[in-house]
Amino acid sequence: MASRLHAFNRFELKYLVPVEQAAEIRDELAERMDRDLHSPVGGYGVWSLYYDTPQLRFYWEKIEGLKFRRKLRIRHYGNLDGVTDEAPVCVEIKQRVNRVTQKRRITLPYGVARHLCDGRQMVDHSAKESAFIQEVLELVVRLDLKPMAITGYQREALVGRDADTGLRVTFDRRIRGRDRDFHFGTPTPENRFTIPPHMSIMEIKVNERTPHWITDLTARRNLNLIRVSKYVQSIEAFGLAPRSVFHVHEADYPPPTPSEGLPREERPTQDASSKVGAQ
Repeated sequence: MASRLHAFNRFELKYLVPVEQAAEIRDELAERMDRDLHSPVGGYGVWSLYYDTPQLRFYWEKIEGLKFRRKLRIRHYGNLDGVTDEAPVCVEIKQRVNRVTQKRRITLPYGVARHLCDGRQMVDHSAKESAFIQEVLELVVRLDLKPMAITGYQREALVGRDADTGLRVTFDRRIRGRDRDFHFGTPTPENRFTIPPHMSIMEIKVNERTPHWITDLTARRNLNLIRVSKYVQSIEAFGLAPRSVFHVHEADYPPPTPSEGLPREERPTQDASSKVGAQ
């Protein structure tokens, strides 16, 4: 059996920017970067099911800023309509060692991934995949890991060219999720926005150093680094833990108000727009 295992290390810098500004930055970056071959116009869906202990160990490790921490997730790329047990997903361990983000993942059919992570059963694998499969199984059994939250968003990705081949910049918008109905194929999931829908997360990912022209761009546009985790945001948005310094407060990022001139009865409500858009 050929190995389906993939691993990589990198540094990640995150910024919270309005969707309109993110589009401007994307177009500027496109002059020096290429569109990711897997990123169509308009982007692609990314859905992640996060596992944690009943006491939210992985959540608290992030909040406390441990120099070594990790989390387990199953990730699906694309639309969730008609997801079956045969659909390819990634079982991934994402960990932080000091300032370096490390990811190790294996691509499996969804049904097999659920047998491993939910059923806590050994699955077929090659010799090269054995250590990783054993680590996943040891984590879910020893720590009693259970599905805790699903996050989803629309992603556009650019990759560096020539001297910047290790550079990758992503733009994530419509960031939403849920704390129940953890099957990816749930027909009518009750998603809700966990980041204000008019905001997006821009992430710069590099192997070693950030190119100077990227640093100049972020300074020229007055972009500020932000400590944000989509998983942490979901846990706090659904009231599973107190809100922390990582939490994005909607009051700090009020939406634009193009409808201010409308009569009050004609203005859209935040709850209505959140429910419709998150679906």
